[in-house]
Amino acid sequence: MGAQDPRATAEKILQVASKMFAERGFANVSVRDICKETATTAPVIYYYFGSKKGLFDAVARKQISMSDFIQKLTSVSKAADPREGLESFIFTYLSTFPEHTFDIGLYMRDSATLDKHSAQRVSDDLEKVSGIAEGLVAKGMSKVLFRKTDPKLAVDCLMGMLNRVIFQHIHFSKSSDRDSYSRFVTDFFLRAMK
Repeated sequence: MGAQDPRATAEKILQVASKMFAERGFANVSVRDICKETATTAPVIYYYFGSKKGLFDAVARKQISMSDFIQKLTSVSKAADPREGLESFIFTYLSTFPEHTFDIGLYMRDSATLDKHSAQRVSDDLEKVSGIAEGLVAKGMSKVLFRKTDPKLAVDCLMGMLNRVIFQHIHFSKSSDRDSYSRFVTDFFLRAMK
């Protein structure tokens, strides 16, 4: 890699490793493979990341984060009218969901073992997402725009509808008209909450 900026070298290694781990998982990528693709040496990788596991953990922390997505959902959900907030939440959820977060290789520590740290990161982020929607439902109930019900159960139903579209696309390559689905789910959910 020559006399590049050390941050650029580490970032290049992260980019290449991200792609390789996402496609093939931890066990099926060697440090030698990464060195070949980045035109670097193993000591450079060990210098920046400590080990192959350290590199995988750095990739997982970067790729499995939903922080930007959560920030978008929080931002669009701030409408004064919770119905408008939910409509924006649903549209943003379906149109900007970070699908790369579910690249299966980032969850495979060994060939058939789920990486618990990666799974926990996503679980925690999805709880934050549900919390945003739950806040909107509770706000709608407090303003008597929505009927009294358990906000958590209502949001569980909403997330089930949204995640069906997302995961059908991610795992089964099924396409859907997300704009139409967004309008349908919004109408369906708001009618159910009256």
